[in-house]
Amino acid sequence: MSKPIVALIYDFDNTLSTRDMQEFTFIPALGMKAAEFWAKTDELAHQAQMDHILAYMYLMAREAKDKKISLSRESLREMGKGVQFFKGVREWFKRINAYGDSLGLEVRHYILSCGLKPMVEGCDIADEFYNIFACDYLYDDNDEPLWPSIAINYTSKTQFLYRINKGVEDLGEDAKLNMYMSRDERVVPFDQMVYIGDGLTDVPSMKLVRQRGGYAIGVYKKPTDSTYLVNQNRVDFYLKCDYTDGSGIDTAMKAIFGQIAAKLNIKTLSAASYKSAETK
Repeated sequence: MSKPIVALIYDFDNTLSTRDMQEFTFIPALGMKAAEFWAKTDELAHQAQMDHILAYMYLMAREAKDKKISLSRESLREMGKGVQFFKGVREWFKRINAYGDSLGLEVRHYILSCGLKPMVEGCDIADEFYNIFACDYLYDDNDEPLWPSIAINYTSKTQFLYRINKGVEDLGEDAKLNMYMSRDERVVPFDQMVYIGDGLTDVPSMKLVRQRGGYAIGVYKKPTDSTYLVNQNRVDFYLKCDYTDGSGIDTAMKAIFGQIAAKLNIKTLSAASYKSAETK
């Protein structure tokens, strides 16, 4: 019999990685400071009335072409090797998987990011994720960016929560995603999801998960970074970006797993009691 699945869904930049992924290798290769690149992105988005995510993707492609920097999928994966993570991230997955297993739960880890998928695929924790949902390009025959194939912003992130919920993770499949599916058919019920993020782009996902019985954890480098997550009641926990054993995140996640396991046990016992009564 398969174990109940708990999905841990992470934003990437400033949640697991210590900075935006482009700031480790790509932006320095342009000879630019991070603030300069993001200021150009903001300016383009306002001038062209353009989605901010599409603006940065366009700017990356344009600046890379001007500076003769390859933006091929393999080049982006190579850049991803330079991403640095918060304390304890590398050891986190094995430990939390084992804890879930001890409670009879299968733990699946997902990335849901406005960053670039190939960069995440190139980082040294990529193999820990069941799936990586992030922005990407369509490439031409020379492996050069031709067009955005997917651009994930703060509201479109919620689509992927439903994909995880229903087990429809093929991004080309829309019909099944939008058709009715009973709770028993759904792969990961919302009340078995935990969303972990650091800021505004995560708010709609946090809200959706919590409204449907799941959990949201807000993370910070400094407590003053995203206090609106607490003030506006967006999260169940607001914790430092520290994934080491015994940290706040570690303790909170284990408590969440305990509650999920207890609810599932109660449900099983309740169903068994009905079945027993029917046979008497």
